[in-house]
Amino acid sequence: MEKIPISARCPIRTTLDLLGGKWKLLILFQLFKGPLRLNELRKSIPDISEKMLVQELKILVDSNLATRKSFGEVPPRVEYKLTEKGKAAMPLIEAMREFAISYEAKEP
Repeated sequence: MEKIPISARCPIRTTLDLLGGKWKLLILFQLFKGPLRLNELRKSIPDISEKMLVQELKILVDSNLATRKSFGEVPPRVEYKLTEKGKAAMPLIEAMREFAISYEAKEP
């Protein structure tokens, strides 16, 4: 395995900056199923507050991991979906999911 130097430009640090935190991976996982509106996302992640969801979505959009599409209707309709860069995170999310399942299945 290649040694990865830890620096400001480290790939692991970049990944953590983009995907780290309590909610980003869960939001990306939900968006992998297809475009969702804010209320649909909130229902699919019941523990997140609306304020935190909006904040995390803005970060994901600014990072080019998701897109925000406003339909200019009344009442307002906004939809979020993954970009190709966001979809590229799915193998990582799946590996994390498999690790958790394996970890929880092992006896102490």
